[in-house]
Amino acid sequence: MDNIGAILAQKQLDAYNKQDLEGFLSVYSEDVEILEFPSNNVMTRGIEDMKIRYEKLFKENPNNHAELLSRIVHDNKVIDHEYVTGRNSGVEKNAVAIYEIQGDKIVKVWFL
Repeated sequence: MDNIGAILAQKQLDAYNKQDLEGFLSVYSEDVEILEFPSNNVMTRGIEDMKIRYEKLFKENPNNHAELLSRIVHDNKVIDHEYVTGRNSGVEKNAVAIYEIQGDKIVKVWFL
């Protein structure tokens, strides 16, 4: 599991940085959920909602980039610490994402 989780996390990160929406979405399950941690409030549910969210993000922030600072893989979870730049707001920020893997897809993501 460790290997597939790291591969999926890296594939989506690479596609995110290229603003390759189809490549980015290809590693997520059809019923993927994006949640806020620790509240578990659902930010996005399903691949179609995710497509709308990231299509808008990429269009509005063409220089958006996430640099991987560190990655931890444990069982079916991958935890990425990233530094995000290039947003039109001018805000640069640290971000932490926890990806839950089932089979060969990411099924849940928590953002801290």
